[in-house]
Amino acid sequence: MAHSSRLDRRKARTRAALVAAAQGFLAEGRVNAPVLEITQAADVGMGSFYNHFSSKEDLFSAALDSALESVGAYLDTLTAGLVDPAQIFTQSFRLAGRLFRLEPDLSRILLNSASGPTTSEHGLAPRSRRDIEAAAQQGHFDIDDVDVALALVAGSLLALGRLLLDDPGRDSESAVDHMTVKVLRALGVPKSKAQRMCRQPLPESYNAALHSVVEHAVHPTTPS
Repeated sequence: MAHSSRLDRRKARTRAALVAAAQGFLAEGRVNAPVLEITQAADVGMGSFYNHFSSKEDLFSAALDSALESVGAYLDTLTAGLVDPAQIFTQSFRLAGRLFRLEPDLSRILLNSASGPTTSEHGLAPRSRRDIEAAAQQGHFDIDDVDVALALVAGSLLALGRLLLDDPGRDSESAVDHMTVKVLRALGVPKSKAQRMCRQPLPESYNAALHSVVEHAVHPTTPS
């Protein structure tokens, strides 16, 4: 039993090291790096790689999913007290938009990924779909196709992220809230209501706590 536990911990450490290394390569936009270079960065043997992942693409997908799910789960805690799905969507989008300036390393992982948050089954995409569908059912959003609406939302978020990273002098909070209003209007929300929704206060703790969550997502600690 003790031997099995040690083996499991060693496997977990190896996998975490590979995921962390892959996130580093994604942040740098080095998606064509060979497996050997990734394993060297993770300080694990080449043979160990294929004990955990079938391909480099499989590893990069796991690295992205890990980061997305950590942030998505954290955003859930910040919207737990809200009932209106349109307001949940709005607050999540505003917080996710602020992430680009607050956490540039994670932002680059999202922006440099082939799929990003658009099609992932983890993190932001499934939560956005959930909220968009619920808001449409309750009459808050006016949409004909949920997939098109989700593509619009994801594309807007990624374009916003690129803008904020490329223009460090821009007022990020103003840009995020302005983009959120535009997205809400595209989802059928009247302008005055969209502006009012974006003036709602955000949780005071989101900034400091977010740093801790993202630090774990981008640089996961290995089990002892």
